[in-house]
Amino acid sequence: MSAPTSAQPAIPTPKQSRWRQRYARRLLVTDFFVLVWVVFGAQIVWFGTGNVDLAIHDDARISAISYWLFSAGLVVLWMWALSLIDSRSDRVVGTGTTEYVRVASASITLFGFIAIGAFLLKVEVARGYLLISLPLGILVLVFARWMWRQWLIAHRSMNEYSARVLLVGSPDSVTQIARELDRTPSAGYRVVGACTTSNGQSLTVRGSELPILGGLDDVDFAIAQTGADTVAVTSTDELPPDKVKQISWRLEAGKQHLVLAPSIVDIAGPRLHTRPVAGLPLIHVETPRFSRGQLFLKRMVDLVASVLGVIILSPLLAFLAITVRLSSEGPVFFRQTRIGLRGKEFTMIKFRSMVVNAEELLEKLAQQERDAGNEVLFKMQNDPRVTPIGRVMRKFSLDELPQLFNVIGGSMSLVGPRPPLPSEVAQYADHVHRRFIVKPGITGLWQVSGRSTLSWEDSVRLDLSYVENWSLIADMVVIARTARAVLRPGTTSA
Repeated sequence: MSAPTSAQPAIPTPKQSRWRQRYARRLLVTDFFVLVWVVFGAQIVWFGTGNVDLAIHDDARISAISYWLFSAGLVVLWMWALSLIDSRSDRVVGTGTTEYVRVASASITLFGFIAIGAFLLKVEVARGYLLISLPLGILVLVFARWMWRQWLIAHRSMNEYSARVLLVGSPDSVTQIARELDRTPSAGYRVVGACTTSNGQSLTVRGSELPILGGLDDVDFAIAQTGADTVAVTSTDELPPDKVKQISWRLEAGKQHLVLAPSIVDIAGPRLHTRPVAGLPLIHVETPRFSRGQLFLKRMVDLVASVLGVIILSPLLAFLAITVRLSSEGPVFFRQTRIGLRGKEFTMIKFRSMVVNAEELLEKLAQQERDAGNEVLFKMQNDPRVTPIGRVMRKFSLDELPQLFNVIGGSMSLVGPRPPLPSEVAQYADHVHRRFIVKPGITGLWQVSGRSTLSWEDSVRLDLSYVENWSLIADMVVIARTARAVLRPGTTSA
């Protein structure tokens, strides 16, 4: 069959198609300069600029080795270790923590081998020199990779330095995966077309301008038309049994890639495990579990950070309390019943940012939100009930600072799902109640991803994603993004 020719994306130039190799070379050069600076810098700090030899005991087979030569060898071995572990592979750079983990793992493994080799060969390497080189090397390498990642994300937002993806599957699954990939251009997957089981009954994917270039037998044609270097199979239910294998056999090794995209979203890597059984790659998805150790650690971090926060911010808290009291009639604090851990009610406190009769005006405004399509969550961008000083506090999230006392009391956490109203919970679908597995948070993915601009569907998706994939590192990332959003209002990112 002939595929539609309208709205076809441009085929990439040779320069665009070789972005993986060019980016990897940039990482290679950066890693080299970082390691030269760190290793030789550690040597100069520890020994000075003189010529010092390694101490060798009771082994005449080994002649004296200068630390200058040893440092040069260490740089070469470190570069080799980073290459062996594929830390510059396009499959790990640009998103997630795998790249950083591989950098740290390669570095620690290398120094472990050096320690073992030095022990066996009775070579005494200065411990201070190694203790400076290893942690500093990891920190600077990870920081350099992070800087390159910001550069890469900026270019990916302009549809550069991304894999060109052709989606293959049923119309519904293609629509879902295209929407999810479009949410996060920083991941580096730019969808350029689709082949569906509907055999070209439609010219574009539902709800988008993404062209449908044919059916399952037109994958080769679609790849040639779009210059796609990645084929993502979005569903296999309606595909012939051997179709996925046939597609994989026809891809050019090393240049074109096959991705299987199961229709499960917002599930983090640590919960996914592939186990081959009878030739079938079965994907195991673990249910979210929180050990006593995890809960204890999160509580201790919450308690220490919130107590320190109250102490450090006490002058600001006092200033805001006085300002609220003098600027409008009513109490300083606004108390409201919210739903927290395991669906239990608690009283959340904030600085009052609205007029005294705000609750009386709520129903009328809530009806306007329902008419606008937000059936559950009331979050109006320009709420007329907000006082002038309240508008300033909300812009910088200062009205939420008293919630630190909720954290100290144990009803909230620093990071968690948005604490909902009882009236909102009454309208929840069954699956949304999973957000009550953890305590609600002062901040969360919902706050650093758009807040009042989010739809109800997106708010639920972010909250459930947090609950299902919680980790302390993820909390630190959310707190860092919250700090950036508070200091630079309007710069929140998805």
